[in-house]
Amino acid sequence: MERVTCILFVCVAFGACSQGPPPLPPPGMVYIPGGTTQIGSKNGMPHERPVFRARVRPFFMDISPVTVGSFREFVLATGYVTQAESFGDAGIFNDSTRQWELSPGAYWQWPLGPDYSPAPDDHPVTQVSWNDAVAYAEWANKRLPTEIEWEHAARYGSSGQYAWGDLLVQDGEYKANVWNGQFPRFNTNADGYATTSPVGAFGETPAGLVDMGGNVWEWTADWYQSYADRDQEFQPNSSSEKAQRGGSFLCEPGWCHGYRVSGRSHSTPETALYHVGFRLVRDITP
Repeated sequence: MERVTCILFVCVAFGACSQGPPPLPPPGMVYIPGGTTQIGSKNGMPHERPVFRARVRPFFMDISPVTVGSFREFVLATGYVTQAESFGDAGIFNDSTRQWELSPGAYWQWPLGPDYSPAPDDHPVTQVSWNDAVAYAEWANKRLPTEIEWEHAARYGSSGQYAWGDLLVQDGEYKANVWNGQFPRFNTNADGYATTSPVGAFGETPAGLVDMGGNVWEWTADWYQSYADRDQEFQPNSSSEKAQRGGSFLCEPGWCHGYRVSGRSHSTPETALYHVGFRLVRDITP
């Protein structure tokens, strides 16, 4: 009986065992099994090192980033005003000047500003700060994933550098919405999109997720810090930033190869940018 009790404890505590079929995920989510996963890359950017292994509990994860249409439902239900709306502007990359700038009037419905087209409902919502994402998560009874959970889900079923494998282009087809060319000099738009694309336009990963590389960076729950300091107590201050994962339509290997499973980025919690969105997870109740 002692050995059985020990095994049961390991299964419950770490999600490493299965006594039956996996739990049925809520609509729009998939089940991500728990286990041990590698975090980081020896061949990546300095902030992706040192590589370490982490134990992850099973969880449910949104199949796609939160869409403009879903965010609209939240706003209509709650009357929520995003931080970009309060500030009166938000960040975009100007194709003409090749510089980042604040665009007056840009917010989640008009991510480039009122002089451009509105965001389609089936595209990932952008121009949302980390604080906006948390507000949506509370309304949806979900939460932002940790960096470890996000990378665990991206690696699930893939042995390559990307969530879908090792190649950006397979059989002549792009597997993600990224920058095609040399950033910021020119973009050929060979993948069909200059900015965001409809969620799921480039297929699923083995885990059943979409847009786990490219399209938009995704906010995570964690403060951005060095992996070397991950076990140290962290006291955020006014300049501390939140970690982001997944890359975006502005990423290309010579500048930002962030759409790899280990790629990282970061911004302050109040920042809204036209290439940053989010997806959510939900804990599995025993």
